[in-house]
Amino acid sequence: MRAGLATALAKVTGQALGPYQSAVIRIGFAGTWLFFLLREFPHRHELYGPDGPWSWALADRLIDSNGAFTVLMWSDSAVWFETVYAVAVLSSVGLLLGWRTRATSVLFMVGVLSLQNRSVFMGDGGDNVIHLMAVYLVLTRCAQVWSLDARRARLRGSASAGAAGPVLWGVLGAVFAFGAVTGRFGSGWLSVFAALWVVAGLWWLVDRKEPEGEGRATLSVLANVLHNAGMLVIMAEVCLIYATAGWYKVQGSRWQDGTALYYPLGLDYFTPWPGLSALLAGSGTLVMLLSYGTVAVQVAFPFTVFNRRVKNVLLAVMMLEHAGIAVLLGLPFFSLAMIAADAVFLPTVFLVWLGARVAALRPGRSAATPALSPAEPSPALPR
Repeated sequence: MRAGLATALAKVTGQALGPYQSAVIRIGFAGTWLFFLLREFPHRHELYGPDGPWSWALADRLIDSNGAFTVLMWSDSAVWFETVYAVAVLSSVGLLLGWRTRATSVLFMVGVLSLQNRSVFMGDGGDNVIHLMAVYLVLTRCAQVWSLDARRARLRGSASAGAAGPVLWGVLGAVFAFGAVTGRFGSGWLSVFAALWVVAGLWWLVDRKEPEGEGRATLSVLANVLHNAGMLVIMAEVCLIYATAGWYKVQGSRWQDGTALYYPLGLDYFTPWPGLSALLAGSGTLVMLLSYGTVAVQVAFPFTVFNRRVKNVLLAVMMLEHAGIAVLLGLPFFSLAMIAADAVFLPTVFLVWLGARVAALRPGRSAATPALSPAEPSPALPR
């Protein structure tokens, strides 16, 4: 038993597990939020800005009562709003590409929390998932593969090389200092951002002065532990989402009699394709099967995560279900957010194969699936 515990401890502290899963989560959530911001760009003032029904004064009163974080409440200036929205878009692009991921993940979290906490009644359920995952991604080393940081590390020997990282963290430090001096931060968020800034500064300093020393090894162990804890929390969060959704559905009379899906198919708000919705709603058997199947899959999934074959089958079914929700009910961003969350359970072999196929689309690249070299992170969990 002691040998097993020692092996598990060495694995948790010695490597950041699930590098491909964390990368696909990073890409999925950054891409989903980016597409949402771009799609709603013409309506940004009505959603989160000065022209919204949830006025700045109402938002200020709510923030004072619940202590939520949003930099949009630092000023009611239109210029400040446009700046924050632009930073949210650019940080999403940076995180999607895996560029200076430690800094862009913090900016991404700030953008998500600032916009969503400014107007709490905007969203379709997927915003709650993005809200949580934006916080968890800060803890993860999600740029080990499929990122510009990984490419820089291969070419230069360090992902921290170059001046862009220190400049970006310097700007972040100045913004955090302004928020602290002016009292814009609550005590909890001030501590969080101060800790992130100090750790990032230590990492850069040690990586520059002592890249192979004990200080770097200690920071790597800390980063691995935080990454693995973050990935565990993400997996637990996904299971919790499905478990609560499934068990709440079980208690609903419309889900019990198999007619729950019929009702949204008759609402104009959820029928982007009226003909398709009418065709589906016209089949009582299909509506019943889809309603019962949804409940069964959501209730069962958390109990199958340790059975690889069953888990993979249910994972494919749930992703297809969310794709159907995007098409039938007109909720694309909710579906993309849930598919991105589901991706934490995708098998590593499939992700490596998928990455090889995507890389093969580039001119001069082979379509053969590459073997994992000893220098690459070990995709030990999840399988």
